[in-house]
Amino acid sequence: MGASAAAAVCLRGETVAEYQADVVVVGGGVAGLLAAWKLAEAGVKVLVLEAGPRTSRSEALHTYRNAVIRVPEAPYPDLPYAPRPGVLALDAYYVQVGPVPFKSTYVRRLGGTTWHWLGTALRHLPNDFRMRSLYGVAEDWPISYDELEPWYLRAEQELGVAGDSEQDLGSPRSGDFPMNALPLTYLDRQVALAVEKLGYTVRVTPQARNSRAFDGRPPCCGNATCVPICPIAAKYDATVHARKAEQLGVQILDQAVAYRVEVDAEGMVTAVLFRRPDGGEERAMGRIFVLAAHAIETPKLLLMSRSDALPNGVANRSDQVGRNLMDHPIQLSWALARDPLYPQRSPLENAGIEDLRDGDFRRTRSAFRIAIGEDGWNFPGTTPDVLASNLIKEGLRGAALQEELRRRAARQFRFAILVEQMPLPENRITPDFDQVDAIGIPRPKIDYRLDDFTLKGMEEARRVADQIFDAMGVTEREHAQEHNGAGHVMGTYRMGSDPKTSVVDREQRSHDHPNLFLLGSGVFPSVGTANPTLTIAALSLWAAQTIRQRLHTFS
Repeated sequence: MGASAAAAVCLRGETVAEYQADVVVVGGGVAGLLAAWKLAEAGVKVLVLEAGPRTSRSEALHTYRNAVIRVPEAPYPDLPYAPRPGVLALDAYYVQVGPVPFKSTYVRRLGGTTWHWLGTALRHLPNDFRMRSLYGVAEDWPISYDELEPWYLRAEQELGVAGDSEQDLGSPRSGDFPMNALPLTYLDRQVALAVEKLGYTVRVTPQARNSRAFDGRPPCCGNATCVPICPIAAKYDATVHARKAEQLGVQILDQAVAYRVEVDAEGMVTAVLFRRPDGGEERAMGRIFVLAAHAIETPKLLLMSRSDALPNGVANRSDQVGRNLMDHPIQLSWALARDPLYPQRSPLENAGIEDLRDGDFRRTRSAFRIAIGEDGWNFPGTTPDVLASNLIKEGLRGAALQEELRRRAARQFRFAILVEQMPLPENRITPDFDQVDAIGIPRPKIDYRLDDFTLKGMEEARRVADQIFDAMGVTEREHAQEHNGAGHVMGTYRMGSDPKTSVVDREQRSHDHPNLFLLGSGVFPSVGTANPTLTIAALSLWAAQTIRQRLHTFS
């Protein structure tokens, strides 16, 4: 079922390799690989193009352990032919032109950003799909929660989600999680005791992280390095489905950077052109094409593919490609507890407060969820080495330094409060044809801002954090004055019923090109408060079924 290749095509006067498959998938992350695997199960010939390289876990771990600064991208060095943004060097790839910097990053290699995702696997709430109808803001989805629910259940099985099936998270279930939840930590339980008097409940967070041996992978052992890498593969990453797909005959070409989508006079996609690290060009042809290259790279590719017939780019008659860029801006708040809480002994986030994700207040401000951090003050930047340096500056040495370091490190905790963001057409990504990478591909130009609706949500998040700190008797506390990126890039090729205001339909198929599907969080019309990966996975499995059913209609 692998794709065939023959060096017999003349492109711009040169002979290049050509690949042929039933379905060509651009992007080897969770969306593309789940779809490829599911299609291959049905006997479909699939070719996957991935811009980045293959990465071994041992190689990434070695790189991480030798990194001077252990930021999320530390195990995954930047690549001249497939560059990506970094926490400490956003402008090295992004061309930032908006009033507010866009701070979310991603990984370009086989497996995608699931290499360094946290593992949180929450479902959307039913009301998240009806924001316009219920609250008069954002947009409704062209699908309902009830329609997506069976696919959520399948996605939880495929990713291996551990959760409490009896716990009410506001998203009705038709079946159990495949694994029991990881237990609440001591820190979680202490926060739970404090917030109970405020009317809030700490609930264990569903995670794509093994609470027992599952799918050939071991259980979590609490290394607390989920971001940037799980050293034992207890946390799901999409290389799981890369392996499964290849076992079924899927051909995966890594270091294959797509740069153009070709469309014929009838509006059918006919090929994807891609470049190799040395600049060499190759071509992939198929009956159906799936772009799943991330909510930055997919719209960039579509807009790069402009022509005389399609001056605004591919799939862009609506002028919505690249627009409505959204994230979950994070309000980071941290404190020093009165008594030891003993962080750093579990997954980085194991539980949270989900009571503030929905309500009539969404007419005027954003909803949010509160994730309880188990990594001390690492996220705010006060890692143990920074703490030690600060104490040395205060004059502490020897045994006194060691004692104070232990005392403070054991009492540190933080909240990462993920705030819902509204879709704004002026928040967008476009290719910057004047600034290109090492193989001549434009960098993404980002125009980004936070609206008053979102800022009001962040203000309320700080108020609630202070309320919880007060309930815990905390006096030493701090709030970040600027938002952090969550890595949840969404909305840039949204789904909808109206071709004039959306890019894809409810099947994630382009309104403009019948044999083109766009997968990933770019299809989200609104973002709610759930981390997007589980919804990406559910939609991708659903799309794979649709593609298989429609394949016979395309010669």
